[in-house]
Amino acid sequence: MYISSSASASASAILRASRARFSPSVSRTSLLSPPKFTSPSLTNINQLRSLSFSTAVRSLRRSYPRWSHGLDWRSPSTLRHQIRAVAPVVERFQRKIATMAPEHPFKGIFTSLPKPGGGEFGKFYSLPALNDPRIDKLPYSIRILLESAIRNCDNFQVTKDDVEKIIDWENTSPRQVEIPFKPARVLLQDFTGVPAVVDLASMRDAMGQLGGDSNKINPLVPVDLVIDHSVQVDVARSENAVQANMELEFKRNKERFAFLKWGSTAFQNMLVVPPGSGIVHQVNLEYLGRVVFNTDGVLYPDSVVGTDSHTTMIDGLGVAGWGVGGIEAEATMLGQPMSMVLPGVVGFKLNGKLRNGVTATDLVLTVTQMLRKHGVVGKFVEFYGDGMGELSLADRATIANMSPEYGATMGFFPVDHVTLHYLKLTGRSDETVARIEAYLRANNMFVDYDEVGTFSQCSPERVYSSYLQLDLADVEPCVSGPKRPHDRVPLREMKADWHSCLSNKVGFKGFAVPKEAQDKVAKFSFHGLPAELKHGSVVIAAITSCTNTSNPSVMLGAALVAKKACELGLKVKPWIKTSLAPGSGVVTKYLQKSGLQKYFNEQGFHIVGYGCTTCIGNSGDLDESVASAISENDILAAAVLSGNRNFEGRVHPLTRANYLASPPLVVAYALAGTVDIDFDKEPIGTGKDGKNVYFKDIWPTTEEVAEVVQSSVLPDMFKSTYEAITKGNPMWNELTVPAATSYAWDPNSTYIHDPPYFKNMTLNPPGAHGVKDAYCLLNFGDSITTDHISPAGSIQKDSPTAKYLLERGVDPKDFNSYGSRRGNDEVMARGTFANIRLVNKLLNGEVGPKTVHIPTGEKLSVFDAAMRYKSAGYDTIVLAGAEYGSGSSRDWAAKGPMLLGVKAVIAKSFERIHRSNLVGMGIIPLCFKAGQDADTLGLTGHERYSIDLPSNIGEIRPGQDVSVTTDTGKSFMCTVRFDTEVELAYFNHGGILPYVIRNLMKR
Repeated sequence: MYISSSASASASAILRASRARFSPSVSRTSLLSPPKFTSPSLTNINQLRSLSFSTAVRSLRRSYPRWSHGLDWRSPSTLRHQIRAVAPVVERFQRKIATMAPEHPFKGIFTSLPKPGGGEFGKFYSLPALNDPRIDKLPYSIRILLESAIRNCDNFQVTKDDVEKIIDWENTSPRQVEIPFKPARVLLQDFTGVPAVVDLASMRDAMGQLGGDSNKINPLVPVDLVIDHSVQVDVARSENAVQANMELEFKRNKERFAFLKWGSTAFQNMLVVPPGSGIVHQVNLEYLGRVVFNTDGVLYPDSVVGTDSHTTMIDGLGVAGWGVGGIEAEATMLGQPMSMVLPGVVGFKLNGKLRNGVTATDLVLTVTQMLRKHGVVGKFVEFYGDGMGELSLADRATIANMSPEYGATMGFFPVDHVTLHYLKLTGRSDETVARIEAYLRANNMFVDYDEVGTFSQCSPERVYSSYLQLDLADVEPCVSGPKRPHDRVPLREMKADWHSCLSNKVGFKGFAVPKEAQDKVAKFSFHGLPAELKHGSVVIAAITSCTNTSNPSVMLGAALVAKKACELGLKVKPWIKTSLAPGSGVVTKYLQKSGLQKYFNEQGFHIVGYGCTTCIGNSGDLDESVASAISENDILAAAVLSGNRNFEGRVHPLTRANYLASPPLVVAYALAGTVDIDFDKEPIGTGKDGKNVYFKDIWPTTEEVAEVVQSSVLPDMFKSTYEAITKGNPMWNELTVPAATSYAWDPNSTYIHDPPYFKNMTLNPPGAHGVKDAYCLLNFGDSITTDHISPAGSIQKDSPTAKYLLERGVDPKDFNSYGSRRGNDEVMARGTFANIRLVNKLLNGEVGPKTVHIPTGEKLSVFDAAMRYKSAGYDTIVLAGAEYGSGSSRDWAAKGPMLLGVKAVIAKSFERIHRSNLVGMGIIPLCFKAGQDADTLGLTGHERYSIDLPSNIGEIRPGQDVSVTTDTGKSFMCTVRFDTEVELAYFNHGGILPYVIRNLMKR
């Protein structure tokens, strides 16, 4: 329940509360024109009952904006007259307060949770106390939504009708009903966190300019920000790599880091974890995840939304969490409930156990392929079955992490004894674990083997929207690629699949290399050593990313592969860029404890830093000789990484084939030096005894891995690592920041810039709008990712961004990455659609970040073309195929197009977060009708487009059809993808952030 920090609530707020009390739900009109005041807490009502008349007037004076009802509280000459005028109103308020029942709608189920030895853990809202048999059938993930709705129910932001919708989930979820959800906390990383804090700082300025209280822009829920995305693999294969890369990281990002450190002091409720601490999702799993909150004696389940799509990793711990856009996260921070469609839940039953030598990575690539085929976009996936007992918490987290890759909102693992064991392993206190277990058992959110025997026996008690099943014994070693994470390739078929990809036409599984060129050999000199590259040669081998570096079994398994190879005399070729980027300092401790780190080092897998590196394109430069050999000979070079994303252009500009693999397989492919190998039949190399060494000779057994995990991964490692996590390091601690609560923008900064979203903003919303005679900026096919729209990697030397930076005196060596410059809208607008692998149909097959300026026919950079359209007063649209916006939950993939002047995107389908982000920035998402797309409708992109959207927001309904016409006479219907009433409200206000500001101004 929201408890205000103010000493007294305004009388107007009380009046609104009385209205809300007698109205079971918020009207559609009140969403589109947001209420002036939120409903008061019980504490506020009791406080106001005791207000004297003069105190009430002072409260009114503080609370009413000066434009309210024509009263000017700042005019001393008329203040006495105005006070007399409002006296009857105040008296009526006092009578109303006296008759109001200051009770929570679910007061009757608010009960105590006793401790076994006496006393209580706290109080909680008891689901069993509702005595509703429908709750027993609910998936565990839906029970978390239900508890949140009950606890936050005020019949204003969350109503009893919302609670009933969730209880009746079995019947309501197929109807796509809308519910509000208030997560317990928000999680940020620095790439997405910097623009979020930039927006908050700019919103403070906007509040002040509109005459409001800028300090209202402040997180109302805990916000954890982990700086983990800025480290690059500049230095590899060196004992000094960690220190050297961190020094370069601070040199490049000192301004960004200082800005984040300022934010940690300027905003309340914000914890910033300094760089060098680990990957955000692993820190979340090992340290930040509460599982059960205890706030002022009230117990409730942990839940989190994060500005990284892989926030879902926490679902492996039984914490409901998923990725959202930063603009939506900012609204959540500021107390706005998330509006979401009550999701269907796919029940995924796991049986049996993994075969010897099969890893959690092999399992997750198999699960990803199955769920993509099943179709789980916008749904929860909940895992159950007797196979659950065979999966460690780290294995579960690996599966949960890749929810975005299989398209689900989250992949959820309910809390059981495996979860409790992990909490103890990672240093949570016995008292904390006891409270978590007691609460979840009392609230029917705990899965107990002893009570139900096996998961398969308890499954009939729960109802799912659909069902899938996998026998773990059927999982086999595999990789995924060469361009998408869901294109799984069994290891035994890898060589044949590679040769197919070489020959196939250009696409997700094809490179169209002519037959006569497939055996090309590029010879070169590497630091005086003879070297050669072929198609499929591995030039990057990286153990990186949150997906796997949280999992001791695959990390220690990879180290065992390195050890066996060393003992047999195999070595990774020196021109392969090898790196090891653990998710937390705990990994280093158990690698050292096991004695295996030295074997990693011997194979070139030195630790390069603690953060997200190669997986997000922070792979650093290749050696100049290697880069030249690739470029000059048009070699189709490969990267093998233990990441979760392998979209084109993401890992490195020069690696066109990128394969996801388990950490042990990363080492194996590095040793082989190529992906063009059949591990079952061909030797990896020649041992020191002159004999062939095969894959089976270096692959550890499941028992070998389990033994080293058991002896090397200890609770004290987690405790010692996280006791010091917020203390930072000398470089972080030396950063000095101002104490002001408003940010002093530096107009010369190329990292932090005041965005233009709120310039010329007024208190009145701009209203709905259609599109008239817009040009097509870009015409795309399927699977355009957020990496295509807003790349995070390197800034190309001949790009509009490079020109901007050079004009401001930035040396090319200091360009840094797009991801690191997300706090500057000028950079990010120029970087929009700047991916070097962009395929735009307007260019007739040419690949690259350019487009055709339709009026003149000139080929220009996307940014330059967009600016021409804007300066001439023309709107633009984007045409696209299926899965538009898949990939990371990247704000700039929506912010950037908005700044370029894009007013609408017409696609076959959208990725969930990206569609929401488009709405959040005031861009209209439209879907072609089933069976149609730009090609079937005969659209070339050279037309001009008008979208017939009503100008009256009250005439628009979520999911309604609208007409699109072109200047060539073509007309077709599309579905407008405003999926909820709240999204319509955001669109009416020109975006989610202006909506929040206007809402706060009227409180």
